[in-house]
Amino acid sequence: MARKYTRRERIKMRIRKKITGTPDAPRISVFRSNAEIYAQIIDDEKGHTLVAASSREKELAAINATKTEKAALVGKILARRALEAGIKKVRFDRNGYLYHGRVKALAEAARQEGLEF
Repeated sequence: MARKYTRRERIKMRIRKKITGTPDAPRISVFRSNAEIYAQIIDDEKGHTLVAASSREKELAAINATKTEKAALVGKILARRALEAGIKKVRFDRNGYLYHGRVKALAEAARQEGLEF
């Protein structure tokens, strides 16, 4: 377990060297646990979370779907909230996770709803 965690931390630091959230293009940060997925749009210059969504919200917790399907729904909700807040262009931070499965489903759903990254 320790090796897997430190490997993800190394990948995460390598990504974060290149990707930072600015007011023009904030950063989407994704976190996935075994059961849930969380995403937030962050302005790193101010250190503020602008928009957030997760699979633990009431409307999603009641839905009987697979984890990948819930991740796609989280991506759609996040994109809608971002567009309402006036955020159109973002940078995607996969947070050290591989870009497939739930992380990919979230990203593609956010793109389909109108976010550009």
